[in-house]
Amino acid sequence: MNGAVVAGVAALSMGTYAIRFSGPMVRQRMKVPARVTRLLEICSIVLLTALASTLIIPAGGHRAGFALPAGVLVAGVLAWRRVPLILVVLAAAATTALLRLCGVS
Repeated sequence: MNGAVVAGVAALSMGTYAIRFSGPMVRQRMKVPARVTRLLEICSIVLLTALASTLIIPAGGHRAGFALPAGVLVAGVLAWRRVPLILVVLAAAATTALLRLCGVS
């Protein structure tokens, strides 16, 4: 590997560790109001919904069919029911794959 690449990876990993470490340290010193915490939770839900929505819309103008939105719908229902994330991902992938295997593109 190139020395610059190794230095870049090391700098990014140290920066990531510093950011993750500073979270609990700042949390102990600052009091975040309950309303701000609630708004941040709502914002994360909105961002995840927007991400899921962009994944449903096909890129490049081709038709995606029904399989992909069905998989996303299964994932949404399971996530709403608070199923563990790995099971949500596996169920969504299995739904999409089975529908495509059955000829539903």
